[in-house]
Amino acid sequence: MLDHLFLSVSDVGRSVAFYTAALAPLGIERKHDYDGKDGPPGHPDLKGFGADGRVFFWLRHGSVQPDAVHIGFVAAGEAQVDAAYAAAIAAGATDRGAPGPRLHYDPRYYAANVLDPDGHSLEFVYKCWQHPSR
Repeated sequence: MLDHLFLSVSDVGRSVAFYTAALAPLGIERKHDYDGKDGPPGHPDLKGFGADGRVFFWLRHGSVQPDAVHIGFVAAGEAQVDAAYAAAIAAGATDRGAPGPRLHYDPRYYAANVLDPDGHSLEFVYKCWQHPSR
């Protein structure tokens, strides 16, 4: 399991607005700003997002290499996948695959794919076998 991820973006303000809108349907909210001067020398300023008492997704200004990144965000159901996709598109994402089953992985794998404003590949995904209570 991952604890956190830093994503370099070209325009922090634009990306904060985008991710605030796109991740809200998943219950992921903007939680914390970290001032880099409080860390070791060279530490970047960070904008943190999280849920359930954790901050795990951080934005920082930097060089963007979108082909090097693909991030899959967990959804609690197909409706959350649909809502996150719609919110991301409304916030300026580029469509890379409307919500639906991804049969090439598994018939129960339900996802939607977009590119964020910097071209990073994002996936909102629900895998029913990872949610045994459903």
